Amino acid sequence: MMESRIESKNGIEYMAMQCRKHKAVLTDFGAVGDGKTSNTKAFREAIAKLTPQAADGGVQLIVPPGNWLTGSFNLTSHFTLFIQQGATILASQVESEYPMIPRLPSYGDARFASLIYGTNLTDVVITGNKGTINGQGKSWWLKYRSGGFNLTSRPLLIEILFSENIQISDINLIDSPMWNIHPVYCKNVIIKNIKIDAPIDSPNTDGINPDSCTNTLIEDCSVTSGDDCIAVKSGIDQFGIATAIPTQQLSIRRLTCVSPDSAGIAIGSEMSGGIKDVRIEDVTLINTQSAIRIKTAIGRGGYVKDIFARRFTMKNMKYVFWMTGSYKLHPIGFDPNALPEIRNINYRDMTAENVTISAKLEGIKKDPFTGICMSNVTMALSPTTKKLQWNCTDVAGVTSRVKPEPCSLLPSKGATMDCHFPMDKIPIESVVLNKCTA
Repeated sequence: MMESRIESKNGIEYMAMQCRKHKAVLTDFGAVGDGKTSNTKAFREAIAKLTPQAADGGVQLIVPPGNWLTGSFNLTSHFTLFIQQGATILASQVESEYPMIPRLPSYGDARFASLIYGTNLTDVVITGNKGTINGQGKSWWLKYRSGGFNLTSRPLLIEILFSENIQISDINLIDSPMWNIHPVYCKNVIIKNIKIDAPIDSPNTDGINPDSCTNTLIEDCSVTSGDDCIAVKSGIDQFGIATAIPTQQLSIRRLTCVSPDSAGIAIGSEMSGGIKDVRIEDVTLINTQSAIRIKTAIGRGGYVKDIFARRFTMKNMKYVFWMTGSYKLHPIGFDPNALPEIRNINYRDMTAENVTISAKLEGIKKDPFTGICMSNVTMALSPTTKKLQWNCTDVAGVTSRVKPEPCSLLPSKGATMDCHFPMDKIPIESVVLNKCTA
């Protein structure tokens, strides 16, 4: 993939899905970058005034160096938000700066709008040359821990709904009040060269959460957080089942993750709309609770199938393989007879050092997880390792060249078998970005 930002005498060159005919600078709309003055009105006014030009070759709003305090603002179509190096968008800590918005169709609760929000959009780019969005999440975390919010009500940093042709790239995100990036019900999404940082004890600060999306590429990202680095979702229980929009055609590659209490990549637990055709490769995990954790429960319905992972390098892991069929959180009115389908899960070419537990694989009684495949996996155990390395119930599959020796429910099929990884590309991987100038 080409380098995504280049300095030139004509400005800052960067790579994007689309370039823009019109551009403006945030200060054109009265913004003050002192870190104290609220710029919510300036951001909203800038986008409102630029929107009429968007159909004429697109518009670009440049955030220059400075500290730009703001509450929630909405994006428009055919639009680029460019955050320059030395610029920081500071999220307001005033709750009234984040309007309450209706629940998502595949979830159950109303919630705060995210800091940067958009719905029913086409052709949106959020990028920069390593500019920053600072969520200033500490006050939100403290109030959440004291019982002031329910699980889903804190603002996210970036949330895009019912949209297509979305690019989020080349920026730093720090201290989000909750999740960092949440594309939901979107198509054709690129998320690349993103650095996400939050304290490892911060609550629910997931890095990137593709949710009921089709044709998504996440590449060259680094996440340190208090929750899952990437969490793949598609709605919860009766809401997700009724909405029935799966996450599919998802490629995750060249991810670095640190998350001592959560997963490198979580699949679920909100997976009631279905998750399929996920390719994950070239992942580095350090001090992370588990590599890929599949989370579901009776009542979820939906499916997780056709998951392919390869070339993982791991150090200091509590678990390597973890599947859970007993995730207990449910909304009122869920169907206790809705059983999830978990099948065709493939892992290959992985090494791990300082591992406490090789695998914890817990399917559902009378609804086992099937088609699990592991090949060419070597796990070196820590000095404090547990005696039981493979805890397997209600699962079925095969293995080859896996150390320590797997449980009897995953028998060896000899020294030559390799688990499948697709050789074709999903469409978004073939998109060629354009050289643009800010």
